[in-house]
Amino acid sequence: MEEKIEEFIDYLACEKKYSENTSASYQKDLENFNVYLKDTFKNKKNAYLNLEYKDVTEYLIAQKKKGLSPSTINRHLSTLRSFYDYLIKKGTINSSPFKLLNGPKKEKKLPNYLKYEEFKDLLEACDDTDLGVRNKMILELLFATGLRVSELVDVKIKDIDFKNREIKTRGKGNKMRIVYFNKKCQEVMSKYVLESRQHLLNGKQSKYLLLNHLGNNLTRRGVADILEKLIKKSSIKHKISPHTLRHTFATLLLNEGMDIREVQELLGHARLSTTSIYTHISNEELRRVYLNSHPRAHKK
Repeated sequence: MEEKIEEFIDYLACEKKYSENTSASYQKDLENFNVYLKDTFKNKKNAYLNLEYKDVTEYLIAQKKKGLSPSTINRHLSTLRSFYDYLIKKGTINSSPFKLLNGPKKEKKLPNYLKYEEFKDLLEACDDTDLGVRNKMILELLFATGLRVSELVDVKIKDIDFKNREIKTRGKGNKMRIVYFNKKCQEVMSKYVLESRQHLLNGKQSKYLLLNHLGNNLTRRGVADILEKLIKKSSIKHKISPHTLRHTFATLLLNEGMDIREVQELLGHARLSTTSIYTHISNEELRRVYLNSHPRAHKK
């Protein structure tokens, strides 16, 4: 199975043009499945080619017992469906054992987002050092553009149009789009690029916008660590992640009346249904305001 996994990952990267992160996620899921098959079928050769519905159902039950969330299990199933569809396409098998298998229902959980005052609180936690200026720019960029963190750390200097305040980014499915930033973000970014970034480079060369203290490009894990430290310095008590700022971006735009399809385009969502979850947040906020404002709705 290992050889077929490698072929499939190459197919995703070369023909489907999936990103390195997405391909790595697929490979991890498939390698975990391969380990499960070896443990279950005691290294029976090519067991993956002769699976039946009951076999994959037992796999699903095993994932639930491990305590994996419904969304994680569904992601695994999506990976495996794609892999077996690939095997059918290549003529390796005739049908997929995952065709009739339904994953667990996803929990209806609304994304967490920041109030504007909380965002300003985070900004105040940034100091005036070179790293502090960089951290402030990270916050401003995420808040202004709605970029995914994986997209943010991949931004290169050549991708930025400072005059028109635009950034070219490549999102999921290798889809190119343009995001926009405001004047305040432009000011912080200019200070970082012209001063702080040069200090961090310390004579090195880099095509990436975001750098760490060694002058190397910043990683997703690095951004998460930065935000975690800023939260500890702020008065924010609830848990947030870098993705929270993307949620905040979408929620604020919808609350201000932007059309949902325009928000979809800015976020780089392939499906409108993915963006529609933010309308639920907006509706909840509208309900809260109504209950606090209408004289007949006040709680006694």
